[in-house]
Amino acid sequence: MERKAPVLGKEELEEFRQKTKDFYEGKITKKDYKGYSGRYGSYAQRGGKCSMIRLRMAGGRLTKDKLLYIAQSIEKYHVKKAHLTTCQTIQLHDLDADAVCGIMEGAMEHGIITLGGGGDFPRNVMAPPLSGTQRGECFDVLPYATKAEEFLLSFLDAKKMPRKLKVCFSNSPDNVTHATFRDLGFVARPDGKFDVYSAGGLGNQPKIGMLMAEAVDPSRILYYILAMREVFLEHGNYEQRGKARTRFMRDKLGDEGYKQAYLEKLAQAEAGEDLTVSVEPEEIRKKADGTRVSGSRILEQKQEGLYSVLYHPLGGCPDPAVFGRLYNVIENMEEVELRIAPDETLYIVNLTGTEAEKVLEATQDGAQTPFESSVACIGSAVCQAGVRDSQSLLAAAVKAVREADLPASALPRVHISGCPSSCGTHQIGQIGFRGGVKMIDKTACPAFEVCFFGCDRQGEERLGQSAGTMLQDDIPAFLVEVGREAAASGLPYASWEKENREKLLEIAGKYTA
Repeated sequence: MERKAPVLGKEELEEFRQKTKDFYEGKITKKDYKGYSGRYGSYAQRGGKCSMIRLRMAGGRLTKDKLLYIAQSIEKYHVKKAHLTTCQTIQLHDLDADAVCGIMEGAMEHGIITLGGGGDFPRNVMAPPLSGTQRGECFDVLPYATKAEEFLLSFLDAKKMPRKLKVCFSNSPDNVTHATFRDLGFVARPDGKFDVYSAGGLGNQPKIGMLMAEAVDPSRILYYILAMREVFLEHGNYEQRGKARTRFMRDKLGDEGYKQAYLEKLAQAEAGEDLTVSVEPEEIRKKADGTRVSGSRILEQKQEGLYSVLYHPLGGCPDPAVFGRLYNVIENMEEVELRIAPDETLYIVNLTGTEAEKVLEATQDGAQTPFESSVACIGSAVCQAGVRDSQSLLAAAVKAVREADLPASALPRVHISGCPSSCGTHQIGQIGFRGGVKMIDKTACPAFEVCFFGCDRQGEERLGQSAGTMLQDDIPAFLVEVGREAAASGLPYASWEKENREKLLEIAGKYTA
């Protein structure tokens, strides 16, 4: 049985346009509009005066055609703010109704989907940004992520799930997509098969996922996805949104009860329609040009003589003009494309040495150190659900660390979430911050909870340990003090932290007291 994603027709688009204008005219409440607009991958921003749109990119893959369309849309609608998300999508911000609808309509002609980008729908399927190019990977999982995305999109008009569903793939123990603690994760093995994890997730009451099956043939992934959806429909919580994600089914059923329920749905799926997947491996045939390049933003691919360039805009918010600039640079470069990473990094892949040098030149405005490549959600200045402004905290911290002239190895990447939802993945950072408040003389002051020692590597997964709450204004000074301690030891941060955990907590205690 062939499944197809619904197509956004002109009538439905006009309805969306009218409801959006009605919202801005005060005819629809914020709550009602959010419940409606999420299906289309768009939300009103804080203040209710403008909107954002979320462009799905399965596996984070951004082809030249899609890149060109985004660049042209940015120019046409005078877009001033863009964000690379931790779910490998692109968000465009501060849009009026005409811009949202115009971008949404035109995107379809370029294979860019916005439907299901918000609300209680399957979200963008994730894959490692370097899949197919990465040295040491088990195998290229991107083609399977693409198949999974196509399959999940076919359910947009089916029975609604209790909440969103996040599916991802990993190609190595790096686990950059957090496949071992998502709603459903397919973890590649050296033998060419997948281990399958389920019912994990960050945010409130986070959980590492459960191992549901081992050595699954890749051709069978859709059966596991269908089983995930069916068990969620039957056992998910439709009454309490705060307990409606898949991980809460484990609280309801118990771990063994949940696994049994899932495997029952899997058996039913396998007894039904044929969902066998067949993919053709993508072979990169491009040849090297003999030019050798190296540097902190250069990665050698498994294709001999080809390179990827890493570009991390501060806070994951590139100057919107960079999309057009990059297109102009790579337009005539064979097999070159962009990949969005779950840590808000952009990779430009399949470059010869000469091409890599040109891309490096065009992306000099990004992060220059691990700390500057820190992850931050879009923050409360934009997001209705946000509690604190993650972006302003990161900007202040980067400024302070630069002024302190710390060595590049003195601080790690930190992860900043503006609220408990963990869009900045604070719970798996070596240092993580979560937006909140701190009472000072009976006054609620902007603050962030700080946590330490998180890890997302497969086999070493560890949720961060809370160490109290810091005033937002004190955090840059805290980071500088920690960086100076690490620098004085002569050790890079990871080594210093390993030997000085009590010292780190002692420093933090001065700021959380």
